[in-house]
Amino acid sequence: MKKQQGDILREYGSYTLAFTVCFLLSQAGLYYIAGIVMMAEALWLYVHWSKEAENPVELRALFTLAWAGGMGIACLKLSRLQSDWQIVTWLCFFLIYTGFGIGYEWGHKTYRDIRKEAGKNDIQAGRLFLCITGLALASLLCFIFEAVKVGFIPLFAKEPHAYSYFHVSGVHYFTISCILIPAITVLYLKVSKTTEMKRKIVLMAANLEAVAIPVLCVSRFQLLFAVGFAMVTYIIVNRTIRLRTLGIILAVLIPVYVILTVFRHHDVTYLNGIFEMKYEKMPIFITQPYMYVANNFENFNCMAEQLEKHSFGVRMLFPVFALTGLKFVFPQLTSTAVYLTKPELTTLTMFYDAYYDFGIPGVFVFAVLIGGVAGKVMRIAGGSENPVAYLFYGQMAIYLGLAFFTTWFSNPTTWFWLILTGMMYCFVGYDKDKWYKIRKDRNAGDKNVK
Repeated sequence: MKKQQGDILREYGSYTLAFTVCFLLSQAGLYYIAGIVMMAEALWLYVHWSKEAENPVELRALFTLAWAGGMGIACLKLSRLQSDWQIVTWLCFFLIYTGFGIGYEWGHKTYRDIRKEAGKNDIQAGRLFLCITGLALASLLCFIFEAVKVGFIPLFAKEPHAYSYFHVSGVHYFTISCILIPAITVLYLKVSKTTEMKRKIVLMAANLEAVAIPVLCVSRFQLLFAVGFAMVTYIIVNRTIRLRTLGIILAVLIPVYVILTVFRHHDVTYLNGIFEMKYEKMPIFITQPYMYVANNFENFNCMAEQLEKHSFGVRMLFPVFALTGLKFVFPQLTSTAVYLTKPELTTLTMFYDAYYDFGIPGVFVFAVLIGGVAGKVMRIAGGSENPVAYLFYGQMAIYLGLAFFTTWFSNPTTWFWLILTGMMYCFVGYDKDKWYKIRKDRNAGDKNVK
């Protein structure tokens, strides 16, 4: 059902009001109330839009929860590293959300919720199985190569930031691509009619590898990405997920996350020293996630305050420089300074580079583009017969659901995964008979014109 224009304006009007109240309260130093107002608005909009779409991972709802909710968390100002934001920072944060909304409505206006279920298709299942085994083999071989090349495995190293040095340029993209395997497995199980024992064993081994490599790399993010990506894909394909299943996953993930933190040699004293919380007895299980959200907004403000000149595309084009190898030929292209509240806290929001390159117009246009793509992805995934379309949706859901976390689309790994997904989309969806018919009709049309 198409939404009336008045409903859309009312929803964004509600956000504008909440944002204005949050701004005024922050200017008055009432940080706790300001943060609560913004978080409440984000939660209300998430529930509203996800319920309207009957989809808990609806893309606009996820972005709202991440961006508006993350901004509300940052407004609490629980750390001494945080300061009052510049007016330009507030303006950018407002334009980002409204720009995304404009782009989303434009991209989503032709969307029809066809509700196509992924049908059973042994040909597609076989191709998905080949994708899984190919990724697993390539990832394993690349991991072994990197371990031999650098001379250590991060899990067993004493260096706190060992994973930062566990990279062989060009190879590491393939090593960490194993995290796509669990999501592809979800699609395989959906479209496969039957799965013989040999394939079940291969699937189990591939998925164990997809978990083992992030653990061996001591990468909490990659582990969470692999699990989160699979969960989102499962929800999209099946339209639901049992609370019991979700509880079991969380019950397993939490202790693994803590163990990986220990193996990274990040103890409570170390983390509290970096985060500089105003309340020094704040439990670390609150401090750590709080700062992993809040400080990204502070880094944006720090950049907006200190940046003297824009780089006009240099930072956002980094994936091109990295994937083509130009960064080695012209190292000056990647030598721009990064403005941070503290050297150890390097995570950024998705829109950091957009402002760095083009200022206020940059963040607005980029937000419109991201919103437009999100709306289009909703439409394509809703009506595609190719199951790999759900992988595009799943990745976009992760990127928008963690919009506060990193400059996703300035990251070459993001584009490597998208290119890889595109290749799998063509491979799994290729229909020889259909392609032959299209070519035959086209040739017939050319003859008629003559």
